[in-house]
Amino acid sequence: MAILIIFNLLIFTKLLLFWLWLWQLKEYHLGRFFAHFEAQAFRKIISSFWRIKYPKFTKKIIVILLASLSLAFILAIKGYYLYIYFLIIFVPLVFQIPTVLWRKRYLNKAKKKRESFKNLLVIGITGSYGKTSTKEFLYTILAEKFGKEKILKTKEHQNSEVGISQCILSDLTAEHEIFICEMGAYGRGGIKLLCDIVKPKIGILTGINEQHMATFGSLKNIIKTKYELIESLPKDGIAFFNTKNKYCLELYQKTPQRSLGLSFLYGAEARVFGEENLLGAMAAAKKLGMTEEEISRAVSKIKNKLPGIQSRKGINGITIFDATYSANPDSVIGHLEYLEALPGRKIIIMPCLIELGKASVEIHRKIGKKIAEVCDLAIITTKDRFQEIKEGAGEKAILLENPKEIFEKIKSFCKSGDIILLESRVPAQLIKQLFL
Repeated sequence: MAILIIFNLLIFTKLLLFWLWLWQLKEYHLGRFFAHFEAQAFRKIISSFWRIKYPKFTKKIIVILLASLSLAFILAIKGYYLYIYFLIIFVPLVFQIPTVLWRKRYLNKAKKKRESFKNLLVIGITGSYGKTSTKEFLYTILAEKFGKEKILKTKEHQNSEVGISQCILSDLTAEHEIFICEMGAYGRGGIKLLCDIVKPKIGILTGINEQHMATFGSLKNIIKTKYELIESLPKDGIAFFNTKNKYCLELYQKTPQRSLGLSFLYGAEARVFGEENLLGAMAAAKKLGMTEEEISRAVSKIKNKLPGIQSRKGINGITIFDATYSANPDSVIGHLEYLEALPGRKIIIMPCLIELGKASVEIHRKIGKKIAEVCDLAIITTKDRFQEIKEGAGEKAILLENPKEIFEKIKSFCKSGDIILLESRVPAQLIKQLFL
């Protein structure tokens, strides 16, 4: 009896750690959690029995872990072995109740602090992609005129309501004159909530696509949500739209001009994907009174002007374009188009993209077709939509999930002068080997 209890608790603990890792990865968002299973659901559930994953042991994770283990022990003693596995889903959901109450108080506290800074100029940046690079470019450019000490920006991965509130409560001081706020959301009303907290006067819409469509439900909902930033601006507010994105262009055309000439397009001069993010930051800086000379001087200090991608030398003379920070349909296609003009053989290593909802099948077919046009080899690291990529890419696409096998394939296939594009969450072990 005791052996059976211990055996079940050991299996439960291993599974619990994996599922807590997944809950934490999806930020305890129910829509994102279930979107994880939009493809290959059965395989992903079964894989939790052998995959080893651990969450970051935050206070919340520790409390959930201890509560789950305590309940599991009680159920195991009573012989309810099957029921203990329902705790993996049930307990994290129950803990969302006090989290929601705490979150509401935390957001209100941040909102009150923001309201006390009457003269603070807030620049809101949102979109399906390009938010972070636009924010970083704008910060660097504005610092040339106003000084870094007078500008506050949200930190990396700090674009949710809790993250932005944390930035306000921890970092906002009377010294700051400008607050550059990156805004992310997973559903309707999400951007409006952030605007209610930070009260932006300037809004930059960087681009819209199907990213996170699984949680939004439709592209129409994504468009409406991103436009909440523009709708939240005051009457004398200023909005900037990326002219390279068709949805942004459509929103610009429907946006009324107000007292200061509310709407501006930017990015028409962009030659490669992502360059419009720099142009958007430059346009906003000019509207804030910076001269062409000041902007040019600031831009010259930016080392990597191609956002989201870094060029580095890898093993055996291979050039590696690292775009592992994040990935979305437009960035993958854009990066492939950029590589197309470069000499040498091209190899892409990437997992299938996630949270694309019903658009996922067609998007991966489109990526596959672009791979066929540009690449000599595509190594896909997850099974989710591999078949759809292969439909477009043909024999150029292969499925390899093991980092060691991927590295061996690269060593045998690549030679000096070849180019490797790393997209999205490529295994860290592989990245280390490629740069040795």
